[in-house]
Amino acid sequence: MALSNLTSKAVLLYDEWIKDADPRLEGWPLMSSPFPTTFIIGTYIYFVTSLGPKLMENKKPFELRQIMTFYNFSVVVLSLYMTYEFLMSGWATGYSFRCDIVDYSRSPTALRMVRTCWLYFFSKFIELLDTIFFVLRKKNNQVTFLHVFHHSIMPWTWWFGVKFAAGGLGTFHALLNCIVHVVMYTYYGICSLGPAYHKYLWWKKYMTTIQLVQFIMITVHIGQIYIMDDCPYQYPIFMFIIWLYGSMFLVLFLHFWYHAYTKGQRLPKIARNGIHKDQ
Repeated sequence: MALSNLTSKAVLLYDEWIKDADPRLEGWPLMSSPFPTTFIIGTYIYFVTSLGPKLMENKKPFELRQIMTFYNFSVVVLSLYMTYEFLMSGWATGYSFRCDIVDYSRSPTALRMVRTCWLYFFSKFIELLDTIFFVLRKKNNQVTFLHVFHHSIMPWTWWFGVKFAAGGLGTFHALLNCIVHVVMYTYYGICSLGPAYHKYLWWKKYMTTIQLVQFIMITVHIGQIYIMDDCPYQYPIFMFIIWLYGSMFLVLFLHFWYHAYTKGQRLPKIARNGIHKDQ
């Protein structure tokens, strides 16, 4: 009886909470509730941490060079497209880079931003293939907690972002992330072409700098909300989550930078394998 009452209250709370969702997303794939996204992420975590390694234990690693080349360069193209769409739906067409609130109208620009936010959210499921490729190639040392955490938390938190606040200053980190992914997946794509192409990867040492700058810009930009007067952004909790996430990875990359460039030491395994491929 007590469990039934608790369940009823939870359902009522959920129904009340979901009433505030953006009606423009009604009927969109994966947007009906957070449960499909949660199920996909749960399945992903189970496969890459348990089922996958067990299935591959007595098998030879798969040779996936051609598939990975296609995958990496496809992500580059997708990231370029999303960068353009984020710019055209706000960041290059009117956003101030300060207190940019969500436009809930059905204007062409506002709807373009909604579509771009949903596409960015969906792209996070595509990027789960990063880890699946590790498992199939028996690169289990690269399936670190940090890597899996990053790939799991992004689509889950972005479901709420798209459902309630598709636009405004909360999308700045997505724009930056798309730009960084153009660079990173170009690097991974060239890597997957084979040793003959590695001579074109002289710029590898700048990858950490690019990632570090990304998180500095995210943290500074989102931190503005705490010093701006009367910024009527509709969901301040999202700003705190983005700031917390950006700050956490900024600290991790500063740690990376300190050991790799200041002390010149070999990085711990978790840093080498966890952060570099995750972002």
